[in-house]
Amino acid sequence: MNQISPLAFVHPEAQLGDNNIIGPFCYIDRNTVLGNDNVLQNSVTINVGARIGNGNEIFPGASLSTKPQDLKYRGEETLCEIGDNNSIRENVTISRGTASQGTTRVGSNNLLMENMHIAHDCFFGSNLIIGNSTKFAGEVSVDDNAIISAEVLCHQFCKIGGYVMIQGGSRFSQDIPPYIIAGKEPIRYAGINLVGLRRHGFSNELIQLIHEAYRLLYSKGVIAEGIQEIKNNLQITPEIQYIIDFVSSSKRGIIR
Repeated sequence: MNQISPLAFVHPEAQLGDNNIIGPFCYIDRNTVLGNDNVLQNSVTINVGARIGNGNEIFPGASLSTKPQDLKYRGEETLCEIGDNNSIRENVTISRGTASQGTTRVGSNNLLMENMHIAHDCFFGSNLIIGNSTKFAGEVSVDDNAIISAEVLCHQFCKIGGYVMIQGGSRFSQDIPPYIIAGKEPIRYAGINLVGLRRHGFSNELIQLIHEAYRLLYSKGVIAEGIQEIKNNLQITPEIQYIIDFVSSSKRGIIR
């Protein structure tokens, strides 16, 4: 049974699962789906096109599946999909998709801190930590287990690899490959995310292999030559293949 405050508005066409708590002054629009065991504290807005899973806690002022801030948007029916067990803190905004991709997706078990923004057609993985007031423009992708500190500004179409740590206050318009620390001004490669990798159970041997991959990658002036050096000299584990695939498919280029 859902607990819905008499001061909340739930559109008759909204689909709610079971055991949700909907606090006062919440607004849940039409064409929305809310799973089970979610907690919406006061003054949360769930806009058209939201598809929210189970066990999420959403804090005051958050607005999910907002109209895209994109002049190409023409009112088409699009979605914002959010997984399970996310903590979505105060004043977080997440836009729904546009005709470009159709959907903005956020995975599960993420901590999205106060006042951060995810724009239209982004794809965010799971187990992410994203700091206060960080902003992502449209069609950005972030792979699993990334940590992105506060007040980071990310250009549209960028890709962020898994297991990265990005320094607070950074701004960037190129891709950030997996397993690294990105920081300084202007932003650049600042070594392997050693602490993060150890926390996730990476062995010393694997960490050393990843370190060597980046040494070879950045030793050449042309990234394609660095990739070839990796292929010629290192064992190609799934982690090394992930680096190769990420860098090879980068359209905006990677930070150096």
